[in-house]
Formats: sequence, C-alpha cells, structure tokens
Amino acid sequence: MKGAVEERAVELGEYIIENNATVRAAAKKFQISKSTVHKDVTDRLHRNHPQLYAQVKEVLEHNKQERHIRGGLATRRKYKGD
Repeated sequence: MKGAVEERAVELGEYIIENNATVRAAAKKFQISKSTVHKDVTDRLHRNHPQLYAQVKEVLEHNKQERHIRGGLATRRKYKGD
C-alpha cells in the first residue's frame, strides 16, 4: 500500500507540472480529495523526491498568486450570465 501512495504522489506531481494544474484540477483528474493531493505533493514528494517537489512548488505558488484573479473572473461570469 505504501508503494502505491508514493507512486500516486509522483504521478500527481508530474501531472501538476505538465499541465500547470491546480490542486483542485489534479484532485478532479485523479478522483481524490484536494486534501489528499495537497498532502501527497507537499509532504510525500518533499520527503522522497525533493527535485520534483521543487518544481511542483513553483507551479503551486504561481497558481496561488493568480487565485484571486481566477476567482474574480468566475464571479464576473456568474453575474454576467456567461
């Protein structure tokens, strides 16, 4: 079981990097919770695959910086009727 969890963490990390994906998008793709994705890519990758973790961290930081913009656009679409 432990090996499967570590493999999932690597797959999640690679998916996030390749697709510039958010935690939410990765969770939806792998059909797991956002908490699980976050736990996998922060704790497990940091411990076992530090190079991959560094790349994932860059993508997640970038997404975090743009989060308020995406939220504003979603609100705009909601009330505009798109």
